[in-house]
Amino acid sequence: MSALTIEGWCRTGDDKKSTPIGEIQFYVDGPLHLRLEQAEERLQKTHEPEAMVDVDMSTLDLELPEGYAPLSDCQMRVYLHSERGQFHLVGHRASDSSLIYSNAVLIDQLLD
Repeated sequence: MSALTIEGWCRTGDDKKSTPIGEIQFYVDGPLHLRLEQAEERLQKTHEPEAMVDVDMSTLDLELPEGYAPLSDCQMRVYLHSERGQFHLVGHRASDSSLIYSNAVLIDQLLD
């Protein structure tokens, strides 16, 4: 499947601006890719604004920059932009619940 290295961001509070944290690395395996595609199809049919997809942390092989791991939770947020599905990693740092997220990736750019 797809090993991804994407720019990551951290927001420590609702009223604070996000700051870049460096690169986040993770692996999208076949089952996760399928769930992302299914979420995209559901959004196209229902016109919901977004869908959250659970991840299997044992296969995600997540690597965060120093000082940002571990996460207390982790999901993929799927949404449509110009009718094309995109996703990005979303989680919260275990130490202080800061929002950690990645830039978006087009679902159809993932390798099968």
